[in-house]
Amino acid sequence: MRILLALALAAACAPSQAAAPAAAPSPGGVVLPVLEHHAGPRRTGVYADPELTRAAAAAVRLDAGFRAALPGAIYAQPLYVPGQGGGRDLLVAASEHNAVGAFDPLSGKAQWTRTLGAPVPLSALPCGNIDPLGITGTPVVDPASRTLFLDAMITSDGGRTVRHLVFALSVDDGSTRPGWPVDVAAGLARAGMRFDPSVQNQRGALALQGGRLYVPYGGFYGDCGDYRGWLVSIPVAQPSQISAWHTGARGGGSWGPSGVSSDGARVFLATGNTFGATAWSGGEAVLAFPAGQAPGSAPADWFAPADWRDLDRGDVDLGGSGPVLVDLPGSTPAALAVGLGKDGKIYLLDRGHLGGEGGALFVKEVSSGSIINAAAAYTTGGGSYVVFRGPGKGCPSQGGDLVAVRLVPGSPPRAQVAWCANAPGRGSPIVTTTDGNSEAVVWVVGAEDDSRLRGFDGDTGAPVVTGARAGAKVRRFQSPIVSNRRIYVAVEGGVRAYLW
Repeated sequence: MRILLALALAAACAPSQAAAPAAAPSPGGVVLPVLEHHAGPRRTGVYADPELTRAAAAAVRLDAGFRAALPGAIYAQPLYVPGQGGGRDLLVAASEHNAVGAFDPLSGKAQWTRTLGAPVPLSALPCGNIDPLGITGTPVVDPASRTLFLDAMITSDGGRTVRHLVFALSVDDGSTRPGWPVDVAAGLARAGMRFDPSVQNQRGALALQGGRLYVPYGGFYGDCGDYRGWLVSIPVAQPSQISAWHTGARGGGSWGPSGVSSDGARVFLATGNTFGATAWSGGEAVLAFPAGQAPGSAPADWFAPADWRDLDRGDVDLGGSGPVLVDLPGSTPAALAVGLGKDGKIYLLDRGHLGGEGGALFVKEVSSGSIINAAAAYTTGGGSYVVFRGPGKGCPSQGGDLVAVRLVPGSPPRAQVAWCANAPGRGSPIVTTTDGNSEAVVWVVGAEDDSRLRGFDGDTGAPVVTGARAGAKVRRFQSPIVSNRRIYVAVEGGVRAYLW
């Protein structure tokens, strides 16, 4: 019999938070709602399924009978929306062709698909590396209203004019909610702010908090034009009342794939390098804003490394991986925000007081190269860990490009590399456990390499499963998701499923 594990959904847009409702029984296993990037607003990427033991993981195989087809490259993580009452479960995906679809999660059969508008060809943009450019950032779902929110880059004239449109769609039939889509540039112009969609890209995951939708923006690959790092906020009940914060200097894009994170009280994002800034202007930072409020002209709290000017000059973004929010019992403070940068360093920050310039609790170089992906965080009987892709530095035994860092409680807390493993490609890791901390398996897909799904013992890094190839190209930074006895991976042209 199917089991629904109702996760705490702190990111719902309704003023009083509602958990994802149970759906009608169907064949399968534990149904986990996956309504946003890394399965929750803290972006930890942990999936608790009592059936997915390490022994079960070793039996993972590609489901040859499952095929969810959606045209275009897919960078956004897929989502799993449980049914409501007698309704059906839906697997949701969105592509660079501005195609959105909802699929039967057991067979892959399309329940509806829709194209929101023509994507923008790369030839029409001043720089970039995605062609065409449409939907990149992972959408978010409000379970109470069953609404899917996403940003699409759209042109109606072959690319001479481009727009960022933020849509609110019914998960059940793809129809547009009243008052949407929101034209970001036009809405911000009414608020007296200039947003140039021709140089702004939307790559980070969206978030819902306190009745507001939060959307991060950065620039294109190549850093062309006068782009800024933006945090755009849209009240769900009054989408015309758009507001935003942006960096004071050129650059400082918020482009990490995990996007906006939240602990319910505040929303957090990371920014990259600015250009020519002599005083700190919002770049190379982890920023915090009150949840459920307009961002305002300045962050409520922030951290930037003391060497932010050197990072700026070297194009070494702190924002290559968005903030992961963890609690570390036994530490002072215990509520942490974890940042990871292209400088290969881990930054442990006090989530209640980020510390300003140079105010990290602990900093250590844990990678000999750039960290550019969405990290995950988990706890086992052996400790609390943050795991990411990057060439490990200080690996205790073998080297590798999948790195687990143990967080050591204390006053202040510290971090040390616990293990490294070989996991080729550019995917972002997630973690499964049977009960929240037992039999942890770290999963990562060989994005833009061999497209193979791999699993590793979360305590030791020992290989658990090499998996099967996804059968199509997996785009960089892609994260798998877990629900209903399946691991889903977005690929070029759709979604594939693995069974155990």
